[in-house]
Amino acid sequence: MFSNKMLLMLLIPIVAEQFLNSLMGMADSMMVSNVGAAALSGVSLVDSINILIVQAFNAMATGGVIICATCVGQKDYNRANEAARQVILVSTVISVTIMLFGLIFRNGLLSLVFGRIDADVMSAASVYFLLTILSYPSVAIAAAASAIFRAQSNTRLPMNVAIVSNLLNVAGNALLIFGLGMGVAGAALATLLSRIFSAVVLMIMLRSEKNAISVRDYLKIRPDKSKINKILSMGIPNGIENSMFQFGKLAIQSSVSTLGTVAIAAQAMTNIFENVNGVAGVGVGIGLMTIVGQCLGAGRRDEATYYTKKMILWGFLAILSSCLFTYAIAPPVTKAAGMIPESAAMCLYMLGWITIVKPILWSPAFVTAYALRAAGDVKFSMVVASLTMWLCRVTLAVFLIRVVKIGAMGVWIGMFCDWGIRGIIFTIRFRSGKWIHKVVD
Repeated sequence: MFSNKMLLMLLIPIVAEQFLNSLMGMADSMMVSNVGAAALSGVSLVDSINILIVQAFNAMATGGVIICATCVGQKDYNRANEAARQVILVSTVISVTIMLFGLIFRNGLLSLVFGRIDADVMSAASVYFLLTILSYPSVAIAAAASAIFRAQSNTRLPMNVAIVSNLLNVAGNALLIFGLGMGVAGAALATLLSRIFSAVVLMIMLRSEKNAISVRDYLKIRPDKSKINKILSMGIPNGIENSMFQFGKLAIQSSVSTLGTVAIAAQAMTNIFENVNGVAGVGVGIGLMTIVGQCLGAGRRDEATYYTKKMILWGFLAILSSCLFTYAIAPPVTKAAGMIPESAAMCLYMLGWITIVKPILWSPAFVTAYALRAAGDVKFSMVVASLTMWLCRVTLAVFLIRVVKIGAMGVWIGMFCDWGIRGIIFTIRFRSGKWIHKVVD
């Protein structure tokens, strides 16, 4: 059994890491915003693609953490170590392949996704995209290594690395953007260097023999088809789910881009705030995956169910607190970011509605899903999330923006409907007990 103290020791570093990442992302955007609305818009558009790629890497890491955590619950550390080695191998190969593809087709991809946009916005987007593509392998390796540490209940180390990395990123932004006047290129270069730092440090730490799961002799790692298939069978459905989410955001972003620079900038900053007010809940969900994986690995199904219910409640409290905090800091942040009054007012209006609705709907829709994935119910989660995404969030949002002409608020109305329906379906699935599957043989 996990005591409340043990749960807090597991969850607090994860929540802190997620929260810090989002705050640093907000700080980055504030600095970029001072370069100009076109710079912020260009970075925001590219981040829509970058988040899609990052989520795919996180999905691969999720497949590894599910299997590693289950093996830890069984106290089979040899199998956990072998799974960890394969996670690192798969993450490296796939991320390098995506990086090369992105470098070759980056300009065509921007034009394909976003169509005709202002020349200044496209110029900023092109520069930012080029440099961030180079960081993909570092992102994937850091995500895999962090997941391996969390699977063995070591959440403090990834948090500490994230703290240093984000501080380096912000300091690098300040130096390169304001000190050297590099603008968007400076923001991208600071991000690249901080991500390389995270990957290198985490991989060095992962070598330690003090870890329950450690990875050494990297050049001697060879593909193990059965283990890779098992990792991918857990990771791919989660990756598809996250990809559908991000593709949906790109489809919506395409509609928002027709509303003009004022709306694009307002939506970009609102997205940043919404990411910040959701990270506490995401941290609870990530921690729940380790808890459920270890419980099921030890054959304790009742405990897995109990902790899921408990974390849904904790997720509600976490989201409520972070939404209120984010709404409180929003006015000074938009001012410090140098947003024009029209964009700032639009942003605060949309954020107000998010602050009201999100605490009610988010936890059942997302924390529950983390438990389902940890229990191997990844296909059900993928299908439900993909359908609600496209039928509610995307279709409704595009209709409201392009046909009803409701403006950027249409994005959030579609999202609220998605959260509500998804929460109902996942709650029914959880209560049925059909979500627990055999993760490892």
